[in-house]
Amino acid sequence: MDRKIKQLNELDRLGKSIRLAAEKWGTPWKTLISIILSARTRDETTIVVAKRLFKEFPSLIKLSNSKLVEIERIIKPINFYKNKSKNILNCAKKLVNEYDSCVPMEFEALLTLPGVGRKTANVFLSEHGGANIGVDTHVFYISKQLGWCNGKTPDKVEGELKVAFHKRYWRRLNPTMVRFGKTYTSRKEKDKLLEKIKNL
Repeated sequence: MDRKIKQLNELDRLGKSIRLAAEKWGTPWKTLISIILSARTRDETTIVVAKRLFKEFPSLIKLSNSKLVEIERIIKPINFYKNKSKNILNCAKKLVNEYDSCVPMEFEALLTLPGVGRKTANVFLSEHGGANIGVDTHVFYISKQLGWCNGKTPDKVEGELKVAFHKRYWRRLNPTMVRFGKTYTSRKEKDKLLEKIKNL
């Protein structure tokens, strides 16, 4: 077995089974909105707030017809809630008006939506079966500590990971590393474990 795959499997084994913000929403638009909410915010907080938002606005049309102040009130516990509220409302409107209330499954089309950048698009597509790698702070840090990458930007790291791993592993990388990173919040403990994994 390839050494990097052994290392990935060990990260998977050590990480707790934690629900991530992108998971288990049932409909693509809810998945996308929850990922937009999750940027720079803990998954635990994001999931609770997203549930409140979707209870208040159970359809994309209702969300698109909401008022900005209503969204702000609900998502206030989320970091950067004012900016995210604008993005969520405008994203919902664009999906309803230009995409017949469906989330596009093409990377470039996703990037045209308010609040959707490269990482959000990649995490969304990987959640829906695509071969994509969302590079967040966990993926960026862990992949560099293990020597898989040395790029100085998330885009560079994404490209290096695509070279380092066969395509069939791409969609595993983000959730595996995020769960590991969330399980070991102490930098000292995390680095100690990563050093052991690096030497497998």
